[in-house]
Amino acid sequence: MRSAGASRRTSRADQADQRRAELLDATRRVVLERGLAATRVADIAKEVNVSGGLIHYHFATKDELITAMLRATLEEESARLAELTRGPGGAVERLDRVLRFYIPESRTDQSWILWIDAWTVAVREPAVREIVRELEEAWVGAVRRVIELGVSTGEFRCPDPHGAAERIDAMLDGLIIRYSLHSAPLTRERLLDHARTAAARETGVPRSAFPGG
Repeated sequence: MRSAGASRRTSRADQADQRRAELLDATRRVVLERGLAATRVADIAKEVNVSGGLIHYHFATKDELITAMLRATLEEESARLAELTRGPGGAVERLDRVLRFYIPESRTDQSWILWIDAWTVAVREPAVREIVRELEEAWVGAVRRVIELGVSTGEFRCPDPHGAAERIDAMLDGLIIRYSLHSAPLTRERLLDHARTAAARETGVPRSAFPGG
């Protein structure tokens, strides 16, 4: 039987975890509004109506808080990617799911706004640069695994799944930045068509194998 002391310690740990999660959520909201570079601890404290001292109790510095928020976001997206690659259907269907998840729902897609901001900060901040690198590896890895699956089942013909994944990822990054920053002429539908066309070429299947072909 667990002692009362152990229960109290568990309860305190749970409360601390909940508070940290609340602070990370608040940090993300403030960063999306103000930007990574302009966000202050005071802004986050105001968002959740707590003191700056409470924030520093859980996170020693603003950089630690920002890094923790980005890492939590990375972990959420990586988990979702893993689900998509393991989901039902053949390789084409799985790859198309990954592409649709990659491409922003709109020009104000919150996840992409956050990561574009992080790329800018990563130029000078090693901790943020490391998280951005891990994000890139997660996306390239997801695309590579699906292509490898298609090759193993005979659905795809691709001699270099990792290289194909890198090319698809790099192309989409460039197009999505253009899509996010400019109101025209690139639409989400055209962006998705570019992604599917590139995926078809890299995997040795006709464009008609993907939706909209």
